[in-house]
Amino acid sequence: MQQTIFVGNLPFSTTEAEIHNLFSQYGTVISVKLIADRETGRPRGFGFVEMEDAEANVAIDALNEMDFNGRPLRVNKAQERAPREDRGGGGGGGFRPPRGDRGGNDRRPPRRF
Repeated sequence: MQQTIFVGNLPFSTTEAEIHNLFSQYGTVISVKLIADRETGRPRGFGFVEMEDAEANVAIDALNEMDFNGRPLRVNKAQERAPREDRGGGGGGGFRPPRGDRGGNDRRPPRRF
């Protein structure tokens, strides 16, 4: 059975190859996925490693709090992501055009500064 491991507090310069090499010391690494920001593409400082159960537990015990490029790693069994609450409309926020640009539905006079 496979287990997904959370790896946090990574330096932003970390590569998937570095994490693969680090974890492969404790067993066969099935996959490595470092997470990047959707909008900027910049690393977010965490990722996930997939390994077999027994090997994953050994890796977690060995690597949690280990110094990695000057930062103590946070390594533990990945938790299932909590379901996002439905906000309707396909997500939060949304686009709202600025005042005066609502297709003629704005009945207020323009602001004077």
